[in-house]
Amino acid sequence: MLQVLPAFVQGTIMALLLIVNTLLWSIPVYIGIFFKLFLPDTSVARDKLSRLVAWLAQQWAFCNTWCIDHLLGVRFDLRIHADVRADGQYLVCSNHQSWNDIMVLVKAFGRKAPFFKFFLKQELIWVPVLGPVWWGLDYPFMKRYTPSQIKKNPALKGKDLETTRKACARFRNQPGLVLNFLEGTRFTPEKRDRQQSPYAHLLRPKSGGFAFALSALGERLNSLLDVTIVYPDGVEGLWGLLSGRVRRVVVEVRQLTVPHEFYIGGYESDSDYRKRFQLWLGEIWRDKDQRIGEIKRELGGVDGLAGLFVCLFVAARSGVVVA
Repeated sequence: MLQVLPAFVQGTIMALLLIVNTLLWSIPVYIGIFFKLFLPDTSVARDKLSRLVAWLAQQWAFCNTWCIDHLLGVRFDLRIHADVRADGQYLVCSNHQSWNDIMVLVKAFGRKAPFFKFFLKQELIWVPVLGPVWWGLDYPFMKRYTPSQIKKNPALKGKDLETTRKACARFRNQPGLVLNFLEGTRFTPEKRDRQQSPYAHLLRPKSGGFAFALSALGERLNSLLDVTIVYPDGVEGLWGLLSGRVRRVVVEVRQLTVPHEFYIGGYESDSDYRKRFQLWLGEIWRDKDQRIGEIKRELGGVDGLAGLFVCLFVAARSGVVVA
């Protein structure tokens, strides 16, 4: 609908719509968060209120993606090969290229899946405005200790995992999609070259943090959802999306079963476990890298030919090591 307007006008209108939508939905969300302050973690009322707050946040996100879908005319090619239920719990791993990835994921899963949850650093709970919202959505806040801190105080070993498990216990009876961008940062060719990544379209996955999340969440997870996001015409930032420069997005989702051994092992303390986990994650990442190249060549995107040459180049490298 807005495609006939100049890019700057499109972007301005869309930005205003998203701001207004956020302000409207923030009122009931903050009311729900206020009442949660007075309820114990284990109460049934708190659990129901948490579900309500998550539902409100999901409607806010859905309205954002509706505007992008219908007013900008972005073509979403959704290839969902997974049985996802709104009452399930899932761990989601995805490649990461842009701030737009969050909106793309919301569009891909829609209302047929629970709302997203993120692992956050404990310090982020103090971020103005957003911190209370993340708390109200029961996002698990992780307290990590550095090797130097543990060396000075050995009693801290394992405390980070225990703290996160307790945080996850808050939504043990709630549905959720727990999202993890394994690369830890947005992909760029410069970052790939700087870390000497063996992949053409991906950075090295952060296997330690992923193993930590699996151990904290446990086997109540229904499954692992492996998500691959491709922008065939090139990656844009948020303003590029709002101003109409993103025309096509492909999202593939496949459902994987996490081997039982990875729920009960210790990544930091068991070298054999760590090696097996890295090999398993490396296979997932190699498949994803190959699939991204295939999709780009299939759709004739601007990166298709370049991606082919990069694939041939990195294929010559021996071995794959994940962080």
